[in-house]
Amino acid sequence: MVKRKRKDPRKGTGKKPKGSGRRLYTDENPKDTVRIKFATAKDARATVRKVKRIRKPYARKIQILTVGEQRARVMGKKTVASIFKSAKAGLRRAHVSKKKKKKKGR
Repeated sequence: MVKRKRKDPRKGTGKKPKGSGRRLYTDENPKDTVRIKFATAKDARATVRKVKRIRKPYARKIQILTVGEQRARVMGKKTVASIFKSAKAGLRRAHVSKKKKKKKGR
């Protein structure tokens, strides 16, 4: 009897097959990855510009900026964290005003 290797689960299941080399935080779709930099304030501003112009849902953009903010804060980079935080606030304001505008138009 030949023992078959179990197939990897479909994308998005979040489960790792037993005995596989896949780690917990595997990137199942690397084409979808948005690279962020937060070493300096200049890097943070460039990342914010990138996040604002990509075609991703609002929630995903907030998620990306939150990751940058949290990592910067843990590393003790207060100015970089504040750049990400203010960008999130601006994104939120724009999103709320867009929703209000849409609601009025009905």
